[in-house]
Amino acid sequence: MLSAGRVTDDVLTPAAVCLQYPIFRNRQALADLRYRGAGPAYIKTAEGRAGRVYYRRSAIEAWLDERTVQAGGAAA
Repeated sequence: MLSAGRVTDDVLTPAAVCLQYPIFRNRQALADLRYRGAGPAYIKTAEGRAGRVYYRRSAIEAWLDERTVQAGGAAA
């Protein structure tokens, strides 16, 4: 259940993330980022290999915003 004031957020599969955000070359590249703890926050439905992985669109956007650099090298 969503708390009051919380905006609903699209939930994407890794394949959908790669299609909509070409910066993620493929699902394996996204999995590698997860493994290293360097990628966007994600949802895992169960422990181990049985769990499915999903991403909130807002988590992808936030991750990209954190890595945005202004011309001249200053972080955005």
